[in-house]
Amino acid sequence: MAAMATKRDYYEILGVAKDAGADEIKKAYRKQALTNHPDRNPGDEEAVERFKEAAEAFEVLGDQEKRARYDRYGHAGVQGLGGGGAGFTDINDIFDSFGDLLGGIFGGSRGGTRNRNRATRGRSLQSEVTISLLEAARGCTRDLEVRRQENCDTCSGSGAKPGSIAQPCDYCGGRGQVVQSQGFFRIQTNCPACNGDGVVVRDKCGSCGGTGRDARKVQLEVKIPPGVDSDMQLCLRGEGEPGTMGGPRGDLYVDITVKEHRLFRREGNHLRCHVPMTYSQAALGAKIEVPILSGKHELDVPPGTQPGEVFRLRGKGMPDPHGRGSGDLFVEIQVDVPKKLTERQEELIRELAELEDVHVSPHRKSFFETLKDYFTGDDEEEG
Repeated sequence: MAAMATKRDYYEILGVAKDAGADEIKKAYRKQALTNHPDRNPGDEEAVERFKEAAEAFEVLGDQEKRARYDRYGHAGVQGLGGGGAGFTDINDIFDSFGDLLGGIFGGSRGGTRNRNRATRGRSLQSEVTISLLEAARGCTRDLEVRRQENCDTCSGSGAKPGSIAQPCDYCGGRGQVVQSQGFFRIQTNCPACNGDGVVVRDKCGSCGGTGRDARKVQLEVKIPPGVDSDMQLCLRGEGEPGTMGGPRGDLYVDITVKEHRLFRREGNHLRCHVPMTYSQAALGAKIEVPILSGKHELDVPPGTQPGEVFRLRGKGMPDPHGRGSGDLFVEIQVDVPKKLTERQEELIRELAELEDVHVSPHRKSFFETLKDYFTGDDEEEG
């Protein structure tokens, strides 16, 4: 009983309300399965557990009778009901149970199960590309090298030596499954002789050693649409590994990384940049050139512009990746204070300070001016 208390609520797992309809529950489960699918999260054991957890929740909530018992008694009400509430220990069991529902997600069934004697979709792959902000704004094309398993050219993926064919497994009679008795229980498992294939290759292909596959590097062209951002993912349909028994290929998922730009900072579809101005330009107003993605733009800055003031250029930001227009460019003004002044500049600024009646630091002689006075005797020590 203590173990059951740690189980999460099935409605919470699927993210649906307790009065959700059957179609809503099915849609929520498909969404969870797509997000946490093992082929999309290679090596992520936490995603695998979430995948199993979602399947367990759907097994109960997707069945009217089990759902009624769960609503009334909680997890205790569905223990032992055809696996309901017991959890899936093997991912392959999920594909066997919900293969039709998951048929559009990574092919549903996976190799190595009791469905291996049927056509199954190939494994999906993952890769990544890095592009600049300007390339992301305009869209671009990149060449991508992918290493994937391909069907052996010699045996066409059968694993058998040319001229021979795979033979039905003698151990399981070609069924791919064997039944083992343990006391009162009868357990059906994959055949240990053929690993669930139902057939065995006695004369193995010399090129691939009977595996039917070999690893190859392939060059692909990836078209990246305008407006993509980091952490977005492109899907190249049918560019994964080939399926088994004539099944379709998997897909290739390409993760996008957009490098930071030295002028623009991206905020979704909007851009922000800092533009320096002199004090006189900010006080008197000016027309200045500001950078935009396509080149430059003339901005009319009114008199009295304050440091940090922001001007908005509509439609000058990043294009929306879904084709819904473009974001804006926010230009933030920075007043550029010179570190060094000419004598004339200093003279004029001091006159301005007198007009404004403000206190400023006194004029300080430079090292060379002091040195000149020293040699001419104009700089006598007090004493």
